[in-house]
Amino acid sequence: MEKVPTLESTRVLLRLACLDDVPEIIHYYTDNKVHLALFEPLRFSDFYTESYWCKQVKEALDDFNTDRSLRLFLFEKENESVIIGSINFRNFVRGVFQSCTLGYNLAEASQGKGYMTEALKVTISYVFTELKMHRIMASYLPHNQRSGRLLKRLGFVVEGYARDYLLINGQWQDHILTSLINPHWELA
Repeated sequence: MEKVPTLESTRVLLRLACLDDVPEIIHYYTDNKVHLALFEPLRFSDFYTESYWCKQVKEALDDFNTDRSLRLFLFEKENESVIIGSINFRNFVRGVFQSCTLGYNLAEASQGKGYMTEALKVTISYVFTELKMHRIMASYLPHNQRSGRLLKRLGFVVEGYARDYLLINGQWQDHILTSLINPHWELA
């Protein structure tokens, strides 16, 4: 795999975490625990520990280097020590599919400021041009219209509705399925 990327936009810096980021990762998820619970799986107590996140940081680097995922944290350029969100491209499938799934989250205090739109434009471009993906799939909860509008703004197209799709906050929840196709994909 290639060199580990550091991506940036006008206001946001995006990169894989390093071990020095672990306290800030824990702080981010602890501060946003209630906000993120509505959109994510139940988190067990070890999720908020240093040992868990040290393992996750190492695994994310290994997964990137072995072409399995790209897991980035978002930092405001004005304060590069504070995490404001994450963007994850996972489940890389190569061969005849050339696709991955997208997940993201943003701090409650950073909502509505355009950070995620800005960050996703940069990361999607990287995934299409550098990682050579043809298709990015993303799903969102029907009641999460903010996420639905974000994906639509970025060009994602609704492809379906999946009943009881993911176990979110302890309950099986329906999701709206979307995808974005790389219009400039070429066989490498």
